[in-house]
Amino acid sequence: MARDTGKGPNDQNGQADWREIAPSITDAPTLGDGLRQARERSDRSLAELSTITRVPSRYLTALEQNDFSILPNRVFSIGYVRAYAGALGLDEQLAVERFKRESPDPSVPLQPPVGIAFEEVKRYSPRLIMGALALVFAVVGWNVFQRVNLMQAPHPSDIAEVPESWSLGTVPGQPVAMRLTAPQPAPPDQTIPALYVTPGLEAQLTGVDPTSPEAVAAAAASQNPVARAFNPRGAIYGAAASASQVVLQAKKSAWLVVKMADNRVLFARQLAPGDAWRAPIGVAATVEVQDVSAFDVYLNGEHGGPLTTAQSSLGQLNTRAQTLARQTAAEVAARAEVAARQAAAQAAMQAQAQASLQTVSAQ
Repeated sequence: MARDTGKGPNDQNGQADWREIAPSITDAPTLGDGLRQARERSDRSLAELSTITRVPSRYLTALEQNDFSILPNRVFSIGYVRAYAGALGLDEQLAVERFKRESPDPSVPLQPPVGIAFEEVKRYSPRLIMGALALVFAVVGWNVFQRVNLMQAPHPSDIAEVPESWSLGTVPGQPVAMRLTAPQPAPPDQTIPALYVTPGLEAQLTGVDPTSPEAVAAAAASQNPVARAFNPRGAIYGAAASASQVVLQAKKSAWLVVKMADNRVLFARQLAPGDAWRAPIGVAATVEVQDVSAFDVYLNGEHGGPLTTAQSSLGQLNTRAQTLARQTAAEVAARAEVAARQAAAQAAMQAQAQASLQTVSAQ
């Protein structure tokens, strides 16, 4: 890995890409200056190095200009520095350490103080501990002493005479023995009445005659089984729930990367079990996963099966969700139309029967 230290001129002549010994990354004033000088010595362009390292040219330019604000998250940035230094023949570890020094991570906690003042505290710490222990023992001893003084010796009860009922075990006027019988049933006025169903109401609302076993069985067979719904069990990233039809949920720990058509990273994260990412609507991107079996796809809130490939088109997933939504809407409309027709036919039959009764009554 360390190709810029410990090599002589004869070692560099065996490589076609080298014209002279590359300088050390620590000799340059900044990391960006060292990377730019190494690239100029190698007579290679940013486009060529971007193809070799698979790092976008704008990130290589940002590294040379020490503009770390446009770089992605710290893990990807360190990988870009390592790849760029390795392509230029520099020490990758030295380049990464210098990047960490020049671009500190704000998430790293502060280190404990060191120096003369800290040594003074360490010197007097045994005395402080002994003083604190003495104070604690004094407070505890004082409380114990106060409680001991407040304790009183046991004295006989103030009851001068024991009641007769206590000594005999019975109360005057009550039988000597009591028996518990089996529980009695509830009175008739407290029983729960049977559920009353209006005749014809269920058939009119559902379009199925509850007295016909064949109609009930046919209605149960025609209904589609309900798929497993999306259950949030961790953090949810991505678009809002109202602006997404596709959800990818991790069943186990795995990374998920979503890239745009121009290789821009839309989302990249190591997801824990239960975490999910909502895909936005109308975005052309590619979903890359570490393990295909680690992610479930939910379309319109219902389970659509696992991912089939390590690289999936987000547009195809959105199109699939929209197609399923249209099919569901069409099925609901068809069932509503059938129920309306059945209700109209039943109403017509009832009107015809009522007219027949009125005719018979008139005769």
